Order: sequence, then structure tokens, then C-alpha cells
Amino acid sequence: MSTSVPTPETTTPGQRARALLKVMRDQDMIPDGYIEHLTDLMENQWDPANGARVVARAWVDEDFRRLLLEDGTAACAQFGYTGPQGEYIVALEDTPQLKNVIVCSLCSCTAWPVLGLPPEWYKGFEFRARLVREGRTVLKELGTELPAQTQVRVWDTTAETRYLVLPLRPAGSEHLDEQALRSLVTKDVLIGVALPVVR
Repeated sequence: MSTSVPTPETTTPGQRARALLKVMRDQDMIPDGYIEHLTDLMENQWDPANGARVVARAWVDEDFRRLLLEDGTAACAQFGYTGPQGEYIVALEDTPQLKNVIVCSLCSCTAWPVLGLPPEWYKGFEFRARLVREGRTVLKELGTELPAQTQVRVWDTTAETRYLVLPLRPAGSEHLDEQALRSLVTKDVLIGVALPVVR
């Protein structure tokens, strides 16, 4: 009776991942609770609602806005938004003359604690390559048309920097409190490919 040895061609990625996990656990290479903690972060704690909370606070609190622009990491830490991919957060302030957009041209890095995990389109090679070359066109295709005088600036995430866009507070939101303002800020707004809109 012959038995076949599993190979990369005959196993699924999930099977290979579980085999690797078993070897690492057998060798005591993974601290107790590490995977469970990381899973909780990804599924429950890294959320664009966190970034919305930061932006809404900056819209209503000038001192916090200044701190966010001077030291984004410290500002986000006031809410407890720290940890992996949140060590070097830089806030990019939109103005009527400037629209900031973030990308990771090499992979799909973002400021996980305040943006959550990146959407699938953000990881796509075409989006990453085209945004750098033709940002205004890509924004228009995504439904964000800007005045001709507004410059589009694309910021490429690096190992040392994770960006968060601080958009302009939209017209017509003057009557909204901080809680209501949060609902205007989506993941796309935090990445910079969309604008907050009062409905």
C-alpha cells in the first residue's frame, strides 16, 4: 500500500497554514493567547468607526485638531487606538485647495487601529498603480469629482508612517453634534477616496 506525501500542489493554503501553526506551537514559538489576541484585534477592535471618532473630535475640538496634526499617534492614543500599524500615525488635513489620498504602492498597509483592515480594492495592483499616476481620474471613477483648482496629493504609506485623512467638515453639518458627525466618516473618507456628505 502506497501513501502519498502532501505537497504544496496537493494541499490547500488553509491546510498549509494549520500545519505551520502546529509546528510553531510544538516549538513554543507562539506565546499563549497571541493568536486569540490578534484575532480579537482584527475582528473587533480595528474599525473605521475609530477613525470616524478621531475625525469628529477634530472637527469640534480645536485643541484636539492641533494635536492630531502635530502628533497623530498621540491624538489617537487618547482614545486607546494604538498597537500594530498604529505606532506612526500621521494625519493629513484636507483644505479647499488640497485633497489628500493614501495608498500603499507596495502592498496594502494602513493605520489598522483607526481605519480597520484594508478593503479588497485598496489591495489591488491596478488601484495602487493608477492612483499614484492619475489620482484625479481614479477619484472621479470612484465617484469623487473635485473642483479643477483642488490639487490631489497621493501619500504612499511606508514602514515608518501610517496615514489618516482629516477631511473638511462638510457644509450643512453645523447643527450636528460630535456623535452625529461620526456617521459621516467612512473608511473611504479616511483613505481619502470619498468626501463626507450630509444626507
